[in-house]
Amino acid sequence: METVLSLAVACLFAAAVYLLTSRRIIRMLLGVVLLGNAVNLLIFTAGRIGPSAPPIIPGGLSVPAGLIANPLPQALILTAIVISFSFFAFLLVLTYRTYEDLDTDNTDEMRLAEPEDEGLPPLGY
Repeated sequence: METVLSLAVACLFAAAVYLLTSRRIIRMLLGVVLLGNAVNLLIFTAGRIGPSAPPIIPGGLSVPAGLIANPLPQALILTAIVISFSFFAFLLVLTYRTYEDLDTDNTDEMRLAEPEDEGLPPLGY
């Protein structure tokens, strides 16, 4: 099972890098979302998936009786999901505002600081 999840993580990372190298902002935004999901799945896979009991200590004992699941990766993933969703919402609003102001989502056409009619900037000083 860990091998299949590792391949899924690799595919998600590859798709995220491909989308992040695009010139369109929407594709970059989807690349960021895929990258976040890939990292979450990587943390989940690194937490060792296996048939373990829930991390509950039975009454009368001070330590667990047998193998238990590690709750730390699940807690990290839940926190990461909340943070990545808020980051995605912020980037979505930022992308929408940029599209409204510039009427394009192509990064090559967003050259307010470097107008095309002025030529290239100096290469050295």
